[in-house]
Amino acid sequence: MFFSRAVSKFCALFLLLAATCVATVRAAESTVPTASEDQKKNFRDGLTGILEKPHEGISIPGRNGWIFFDKELRHLVAPRFWSEPTPTTPETTDPLPAILDFKAQLDAAGIDLLLVPVPAKAAIYPDQLLPEFPAPPSTPAGLAEHDAEFVKVLEAQGVKVLDLTEDFLKARAEGLDTHCRTDTHWSPEGIRLAAQKIASTVSVAPWTKDQPRLATQTQNSTLQIRGDLAPPEAPAENLPARTVTESGVSGSTGIPDARNSPVVLLGDSHNLVFHTGGEMHATGAGLPDQLCHELGFPMDVVAVMGSGSTAARRSLARRKDNLAGKKLVIWCFSTREFTQGQGWAKIQTIKPPAEQTPLPQRSPPLANCSASSSDSTISTAWSFSAFPFRQNSGWVPGSKKTGMFFWRGRISRRSSPVRISGA
Repeated sequence: MFFSRAVSKFCALFLLLAATCVATVRAAESTVPTASEDQKKNFRDGLTGILEKPHEGISIPGRNGWIFFDKELRHLVAPRFWSEPTPTTPETTDPLPAILDFKAQLDAAGIDLLLVPVPAKAAIYPDQLLPEFPAPPSTPAGLAEHDAEFVKVLEAQGVKVLDLTEDFLKARAEGLDTHCRTDTHWSPEGIRLAAQKIASTVSVAPWTKDQPRLATQTQNSTLQIRGDLAPPEAPAENLPARTVTESGVSGSTGIPDARNSPVVLLGDSHNLVFHTGGEMHATGAGLPDQLCHELGFPMDVVAVMGSGSTAARRSLARRKDNLAGKKLVIWCFSTREFTQGQGWAKIQTIKPPAEQTPLPQRSPPLANCSASSSDSTISTAWSFSAFPFRQNSGWVPGSKKTGMFFWRGRISRRSSPVRISGA
């Protein structure tokens, strides 16, 4: 009896000490201070004063070569932009109804949603714009107070949100630049960090273990860019990057998008930068590339430059496939989209089952079929072979008004007498 009581007391003491140690470690890890009310007010007032001064184009010069996007600053000083708990914002400019409507559609289809708002550069680098703010590790989180509050509103409504603000501030304190100095986008290092955080959130889902793996390889390099905020005479910006390519593929310059991926990467140009090349600067170092390396399979990218809110969802709806086979939508866009984008209309991306029109049954296959016109003014004939059937072959509806159907398959052009044969 005495021995069992002693063991029980020892176990209780051990558990108490373990809990204390965990709490201490977590407190030590949370090194990012929270902005005070005075700091939030000074931040907003400082940005308002900067915007009131005349500036050239879209660029707001900061300190030490940093340049900021005027629309981003306008977003940070905007009033509360969502309607809950009382309707104070027109629905087409309020992101909350559109986000909740999109989540409801995905929920009904059994698809998860992860919202990833990219923190504003000025909220991570306030000291490079307003010298009265402290540098890391004392740079406070929560300066973008409406963004932080809106994240809480979304989470209370059941939306899963990955807020990268504290992660970016910690990375900056360790010497990493999460944003480009002279561009409106995040940096390759910020993208890499975001991909790791997204992957750690997503990879707990059992379906991620069943996906076919794409072997990748990485190489650390330096990218040289001309930022979209920089004047023409400005020197190029050098950015450290982890470039991802397919293993064993000669000439691979990055990870190609995969329409059959279980994950849709939806949003604005933050999903394209350092991925598609050209005006997006490079390939192989963008979010789709980094996510493929972290998760082991490629992404289905649906991104629109300049609008990750309504236009991106419209692009998704135009597919008319009801996101068949998808498990997850990662909706990633700049926080300035909340107020400075192209609006927040509700888009019917996934039709309810009652509204879905199934394709008609395919007719029995024809061994060979060809046809041409008897009109003397038309001398072209068309032929096609129904064997072997391709996945996309079959009869598909044309105009509902006429009731016509068209053949979708491989067609070849030729000249021959008029005839129809087969069956």
